[in-house]
Amino acid sequence: MNPIGLVLVSVTALFPFYQLFSLPDISDKIALFSQCLGLVAIILMAWGQIWATRMPGVESLFGGLDRVYVLHKWAGIVAMAAILLHDTIDADMEGLGTETALTDLAETLGEISLYGLLILVVVSVATFIPYHLWKWTHKAMGALFAASVFHFIFILKPFAITDPAGLYTGVFCGAGLLAYMWTLLPDHMRRSQKYKISALEETGGALAITLRPEKKGLKPAPGQFGIFYFTGANKSEPHPFSFSKIYPDGSVRVTIKALGDFTSDLSRTLKANQEVRVQGPYGRFKLTAQKPQIWIAGGIGITPFLAWADSLKPDAPKSHLFYCVRSESDAPHLSEIERIAASKPNLTLNLFVSKKGKRLAAEDIAELFDGTLDTSKVSFCGPVSLRKKLQSDLQKYGVSPREFHYEEFEFRTGIGLKELAAWVFKRGSENTIKIRDLSSAKN
Repeated sequence: MNPIGLVLVSVTALFPFYQLFSLPDISDKIALFSQCLGLVAIILMAWGQIWATRMPGVESLFGGLDRVYVLHKWAGIVAMAAILLHDTIDADMEGLGTETALTDLAETLGEISLYGLLILVVVSVATFIPYHLWKWTHKAMGALFAASVFHFIFILKPFAITDPAGLYTGVFCGAGLLAYMWTLLPDHMRRSQKYKISALEETGGALAITLRPEKKGLKPAPGQFGIFYFTGANKSEPHPFSFSKIYPDGSVRVTIKALGDFTSDLSRTLKANQEVRVQGPYGRFKLTAQKPQIWIAGGIGITPFLAWADSLKPDAPKSHLFYCVRSESDAPHLSEIERIAASKPNLTLNLFVSKKGKRLAAEDIAELFDGTLDTSKVSFCGPVSLRKKLQSDLQKYGVSPREFHYEEFEFRTGIGLKELAAWVFKRGSENTIKIRDLSSAKN
């Protein structure tokens, strides 16, 4: 996460506290606090609508689209908490004017927005909810944001909409509404590039799809990804996939593993010459050549490293690729990466096949890497469980979290309740064992 973007969101969301508590002659500070919470929620929701556009500059400011999605999720959760507190703490003040039909409607829309957002946020973070319903919740959130804007404009408040506090929040309301209207546009009206499928190939249980551009096409850097709409196969749901190969003529290739309903159906429905729309390129998973490299790929996580290996220059520092697969037959593009590694003296391939009893551990990396780990750059793409294990264990060899690079490619995630429960259970078990040991020692 880019700290500049995080600071920007925090400051802009909290600035209404300064504005409102600077207002003169406000005696009811509790109600004023509730008013502030309402403004914080609206500003955070506006940021959520802006992030949903994936407009140019968002990645640079916030540190990659994967981090933007994480920030989007947590901003929504914080906004929901602020709205609940705003509703719980009475925001009504004496002497603000007479209620009208507009203020009554604003009150009603505020209530609708509160309960609607509460339901949709729960649905959004519940990863067992089907994707098409999850996608609908994000569209509906924009409508509830619009209801919140109406509530803000016409509700009785201790400042006018033309005052600095009103204008400040009004700017975010306008920006959020414009962003929401942009997301409602049909896919063909948004910025994207048209491609046609030129080749389909099965490789290691995955489907490699080569696409040729109809016009200029995208210009991705090795390691980046695109948002794909397989419109020619009547599969217009957007899905992110890394570019596994970037051709000089503008063609690109993506390699997709059957991991769910959508991806499992692609090999049956895709055909040559079908249209595909691609947005992007996105991502900050780019090759940096300043120091020795350790690349760790788990299964289909080989895709960005294929593009990296292809682009590796002869004068680049030594790179070690650790490719973890279940079996050779289940390894996408294995022959291709072997061929590339054989042609590049500064790239070493280390294959770990779990069916043969070879599972990658930090000790293996330390043993096979011909350099010091604390001066290297580690890049990872693969299962989350393997990433967490290696990231933790490699710290013993001097690899700091800052030098362990990865992307949160699961854009739809929960809020970590399972991990929290597991941690609490583990700590409780450890404390129980300690108490038993102390009791045994005393006896």
